Amino acid sequence: MSGGEVAGILVAVFWAILVSFLAVALARLAQTLRATTKLVADVTDQAVPLLADASAAVRSAQTQIDRVDSIASDVQEVTSNASALSTTVASTFGGPLVKVAAFGYGVRRALGGARREDAPERAPQHTVIVGRTVPAARWSRRNGRENRENREKRGNRGKKD
Repeated sequence: MSGGEVAGILVAVFWAILVSFLAVALARLAQTLRATTKLVADVTDQAVPLLADASAAVRSAQTQIDRVDSIASDVQEVTSNASALSTTVASTFGGPLVKVAAFGYGVRRALGGARREDAPERAPQHTVIVGRTVPAARWSRRNGRENRENREKRGNRGKKD
């Protein structure tokens, strides 16, 4: 055999090996495409019922939202009615109740003032000034008598509590 014939045989062998590799690759590609087709079909079979369930859930949620909206509008109406009622009650009874309370306070204060004059005096208290204790009697001697005398002159109008 000559060199050209050997080269032709080598090219034919390499060509056969190349065609074999391409055939194997095409067979695997075909197998992958079949598996992908089956997977897509299975996903489609499962997705259709899921989409139907999701659609039903969305419709149910919309129905619930409509109910909540009607309830919220009713609550808003009740709130406005309660506010109007509260304003009416406050304007109707508020003034007279304040007057009754003021009258009661005045009567209590007038009756309570008579009792305080009869009550015994409290024990002297001590006041702390810059770290020392000073009896309250000194303070009352200076200021207490003057205040008491002034009150008696004015007819007990400025009496302290």
